[in-house]
Amino acid sequence: MRGRRSSDWGFPRWRTYEGATGTPQTVRRCDRAGCDQPGTCPAPKAPNRPERWWFCEAHAAEYNRGWNYFAALDAAGAAEAEAAEAAATGCFHRAAHWAWSEGDGSRSRAELDALKALDLEPDADFDAVKAAYRRLAKANHPDLNPGDEKAAARFRAAQAAYAVLMQGDARRAGRGG
Repeated sequence: MRGRRSSDWGFPRWRTYEGATGTPQTVRRCDRAGCDQPGTCPAPKAPNRPERWWFCEAHAAEYNRGWNYFAALDAAGAAEAEAAEAAATGCFHRAAHWAWSEGDGSRSRAELDALKALDLEPDADFDAVKAAYRRLAKANHPDLNPGDEKAAARFRAAQAAYAVLMQGDARRAGRGG
């Protein structure tokens, strides 16, 4: 019995792909109105629901910038939902990129807590941090409030918050820390 003759003739562009049927593949389009790009990025339509939007990369990025899972919850409700979700995952640790947080995402949870201790917004710059720390330190310093344990505790909290934020700023600036 003779072997079958090859059909590629030595030209790569004439070869057929292995298992190719020759039928065109359907491409899902982006769900954004007026966009004709392929919709390759799934995005949830609602929290804890299986329905998905399918966006192109640009529209998925735009959608994700405005997505906030905890938007309808107050701070206590968000913390409760986060604790319930953490308990449901069992022994898995919480990855940093899963954090639903305020600000632009460049600050850790400890830095955000430190900003709250200094009564600052999540997007405050380091000059505002310095000013808030100086204001709280001056108002609560133990030398100015002798015998006041509450003022001493507020002073120590301000010091700790400033140290956390100073280390975070040094880390982002590449100065170590």
